[in-house]
Amino acid sequence: MSDTKEVQNPAENIIISQTVAILVDGNNIERSIHTEANDTNTMLNFDALIPKLLVNRGLSRLVYFREGKHISNKLQERLHNFYHGSVRPCHKSADIPLSINAIQLAHKVDTIIIMSGDSDYIELVRHLKSEGVRVEIAAVESTTSRFMIEETDYFHQITKDDWFTLPTKKPQKRRSKKADSK
Repeated sequence: MSDTKEVQNPAENIIISQTVAILVDGNNIERSIHTEANDTNTMLNFDALIPKLLVNRGLSRLVYFREGKHISNKLQERLHNFYHGSVRPCHKSADIPLSINAIQLAHKVDTIIIMSGDSDYIELVRHLKSEGVRVEIAAVESTTSRFMIEETDYFHQITKDDWFTLPTKKPQKRRSKKADSK
């Protein structure tokens, strides 16, 4: 008889059933990736980033807050069609609308991921944690407040693997009237 025991990985038997809300400060994240990539045509790749943020958890809400009235219809459609997400235009900054939405969601989800490195959210993070919500942030490290990283339960670093750059449109050459008449 052998004394050898087969060791089973305990993680294989764990079922994770957390619900997650992802709240995006669009202007903050866009500025961060534009700065990091040194290109204003750089956009978040939600198809790469969302699964990385969720791991084995369920997505309950995805809300993209964006200052200004001009918000890409393609972004709105993509977030709605693939993630049942929504885009909310903000009068000025996203800080207040995002904070209100986070507080409203606090008793409906297990985790809130704030996509922003802005230290303006520190009091929100503290409040959500006091309510028993796990708070994570996802941001570009070089533009993220150290205080935010220290206050949250987990920091997801957004890297160049999480964005793409749109090709720049080359100006079309104008054809002369002579070329058109030939």
